Amino acid sequence: MEVTKNSFIGQILESYPETAKYFFEIGMHCLGCPSARSETLEQACMVHGADADALLAKIKAEIGQ
Repeated sequence: MEVTKNSFIGQILESYPETAKYFFEIGMHCLGCPSARSETLEQACMVHGADADALLAKIKAEIGQ
């Protein structure tokens, strides 16, 4: 799965559970919540005041993309 800013949090976590730590870093602690899992990476960053490009870069580095 290629991860982009339009990828859903749930899909990212199912494919790459090791990335959960990056969502925790932006204050997204309710990763099991149905609404959190159905947000895109970009939406989650907007809600939590984080830089979507920076988060995406961290995730891609972690998973080798």
